[in-house]
Amino acid sequence: MNGIVRIDEQSVIKAYARWAPVYDFSFGPIADAGRKRAIDIINKRSGNLLEVGVGTGVALPRYAPHLTVTGIDLSPDMLRIARQRVREKRLKNIAGIYEMDASELTFEDESFDTVVAMYVMTVVPDPVKVLRELERVCAPGGEVLIVNHFAQDHGMRGWVESFMAPAARALGWHPDFRAETITDATTLELVETVKLKPFGLFTMLRFRKAEETGKGSAGEAAAPA
Repeated sequence: MNGIVRIDEQSVIKAYARWAPVYDFSFGPIADAGRKRAIDIINKRSGNLLEVGVGTGVALPRYAPHLTVTGIDLSPDMLRIARQRVREKRLKNIAGIYEMDASELTFEDESFDTVVAMYVMTVVPDPVKVLRELERVCAPGGEVLIVNHFAQDHGMRGWVESFMAPAARALGWHPDFRAETITDATTLELVETVKLKPFGLFTMLRFRKAEETGKGSAGEAAAPA
């Protein structure tokens, strides 16, 4: 994986147990511009939506009510806050919030019309495996949106990212993660790349899955086993 320090699953869970109580007030605002851009696109679509890495559920109230939304995350501490948000906001279009490993989704093939993973790829142990799972559960003609920080090779930011790489396990993310790690490992068509605020620190990759003759939308998403 281009020299990236591997982060194991338990490191991720421990890191987000620490972050859960303060996430919405710390990293949340920094990531909000990218989240809003993705949600604006998603809300123009229809059918079933899967949010991978739903976290504290900060995006859930923003999804249009015509979408049927399922969220998954590895962190039970984050999910506890997400479920409370669903109850307090009385969100009726949430089909389920599940504790699940993004690299081993228990949904059936082609279950979702749209799949989104925001700020996820730099924290999972195997991002290529995760992307292939997102591709698998996306319906033909559907879209997969990735919002993430991707490393750059030059300038002060590139130097800082390289310097921070050995601390990835403690941080819970890969500061030197490169877009090619996933763009070169999928059959999905990359239809849009957008640099996001603040300062182009994040990027949205918008993929589309090829249509298959004779098949329509995903219909009802299967509940996890």
